[in-house]
Amino acid sequence: MSLPPLLLRLWPWHRAALVGLWLLVQVGFLLKFQGPHLANDSELYLSYAANVAEHGHYQFAHPQPARELSPELPNPDTFEYEHVQRYIVYAWFESIWLRLGTGLWGIVLGQIAASGLAAAALYGATRQLAGGRRRAAALATLFFILWPDIQQFNCFLLTESLFISLSVLALAAFVRVRHGGWRAWATLGAVLLLAAFTRPNGFVLAGAALLAGLEYLRQQPGRRWFWGVVAGLLLAIPLALVVLNHHLKSYFIVETYARGELIFGTSAWAVQPAAPLAMPPPGTGQVPRILYFAAHNPWFLLKLMAGKLFVFVSGLKPHYSLAHRLAYVLVLWPLYWLAARGTQLSSVWKLGRVFLLGVPLLQASIVMLTVDDWDVRFQAPVLAFVFVLAALQLTVSNEQ
Repeated sequence: MSLPPLLLRLWPWHRAALVGLWLLVQVGFLLKFQGPHLANDSELYLSYAANVAEHGHYQFAHPQPARELSPELPNPDTFEYEHVQRYIVYAWFESIWLRLGTGLWGIVLGQIAASGLAAAALYGATRQLAGGRRRAAALATLFFILWPDIQQFNCFLLTESLFISLSVLALAAFVRVRHGGWRAWATLGAVLLLAAFTRPNGFVLAGAALLAGLEYLRQQPGRRWFWGVVAGLLLAIPLALVVLNHHLKSYFIVETYARGELIFGTSAWAVQPAAPLAMPPPGTGQVPRILYFAAHNPWFLLKLMAGKLFVFVSGLKPHYSLAHRLAYVLVLWPLYWLAARGTQLSSVWKLGRVFLLGVPLLQASIVMLTVDDWDVRFQAPVLAFVFVLAALQLTVSNEQ
């Protein structure tokens, strides 16, 4: 990809330009939202964080919480504690700033700092994947900085900003293990662990790393370790379902199925069943309820899954403005196509390509089985991986 003459002359200062552009974007969103921005789940996280900041740990309002009422329903006396455990890293992140006395501004400025670190890490990781080519790194970082549905979250008191930053840092850590020693592996493990406890879907990063690891084992002679790990994963499925059943306790997934929701909390584009749905009996856990619904309403569930995939990938949500929809169609859709082609670049480290592809695919699978959100909270964390693959396709492929 050749640069225009003007950009070619300015190229030696492109990193300084990226830093300046990133700062300008942050200031722009701070002015737009007038500082820290409270959203739908902000109060829940802040309440938990304030409790921890005050006591040094989470302290229940009642010495003896009410006993569990039903396996499929959350306990009202322990709901805040149990639900926020899925977001525990973010809650503790907030509690640190509250304990330091910096308030909501401290949280937001901390998120902005983490986002800046992530942008720098994205540049370095992309450059390493591109064999040292700085154009690929600059392009991926430029997309990351300019895409408003990513950077806006730095002002939101939600988990998304920190999770997006940790996702990018996980990519950078994964790329480093190719030539790194035990420190690189330890860093990767730490970042994956933090991401897994920042959002319930944080395990997609560890899942992508696992897929890359399986690909590595598949390439080895004899493939004994590959088949051994696959067998171990299959044997671990029952245990994983038990853990998942516990973690889904404060969610109402089957209820969204029954309402035909493609987007949580709204009837827009909802899928209506052609016949009455068979609902699971009361008193069962979340995973058995989902399996019961899938077994008794398979075609309806498949329609829901297809609709959720379209909403998640397309960005054409009914409440978005025309300009927002056009940005997705004219910019993001072509980037999807370029990213798909980028997964086939033989000159790019294959395990890196597997990791880059695995994160969006696993996230899409989760949305299909749950429900998409009214905004881009589920899509934004995977866009950096799309941008990297697209940038590699635009630069590396043209220089082969």
